[in-house]
Amino acid sequence: MSSCKPSATPVDTKAKLSSTSGPPIDDPTLYRSLSGALQYLTFTRPDISYVEQQICLYMHDPRQEHMHDVRRILRYLQGTLSHGLHLYASPTSSLISYSDADWGGCPDTRRSTSGYCVFLGDNLISWSAKRQPIISKSSAEAEYRGVANVVAESCWLRNLLLELHCPIKKATVVYCDNVSAAYLSGNPVQHQRTKHIEMDIHFVREKVALGQVRVLHVPS
Repeated sequence: MSSCKPSATPVDTKAKLSSTSGPPIDDPTLYRSLSGALQYLTFTRPDISYVEQQICLYMHDPRQEHMHDVRRILRYLQGTLSHGLHLYASPTSSLISYSDADWGGCPDTRRSTSGYCVFLGDNLISWSAKRQPIISKSSAEAEYRGVANVVAESCWLRNLLLELHCPIKKATVVYCDNVSAAYLSGNPVQHQRTKHIEMDIHFVREKVALGQVRVLHVPS
């Protein structure tokens, strides 16, 4: 596909992959080989992390639609060969994180997919796109689980920088686009809709109370 027509985006944002999307492909080994190779590319191309996570879910039984998405990634890469992750010298005075979640996006299990990215100064140093292990009953719950994931990652990075004698003095700012999730991080009131995610709530609130984290709302 070295001379294929480039694609503007690595994934169709409307359609959702399913385990029964089309007939099985003739050569599953090719699908698994391409998916595995693209995993290495996510080390410097975080823009394909989400779609790579999606196609890896179906390595056990790849279908025609799944292979179509793999080819779309290759077409996107063909048009963005000059893109990559660049690291620049910048002050290490702040950690800024962004979190988002796709509530019930998996058509097979109705589990949500959450993702985050963490910036140290001007540099992107950590990112993830992962399907949540538990079904969320509301978008606020799905978003809050995503916030808890990025707070845990931020705490690990803060401890790592402390061991490297570059401690972060300021609180880590976590941005999410769900008002309820931002409100829950600082509101001590519990109610029935949130008691089943109490562990995540208390974990984030503890970090907020210690002054290590601030959860703020940001428009989508």
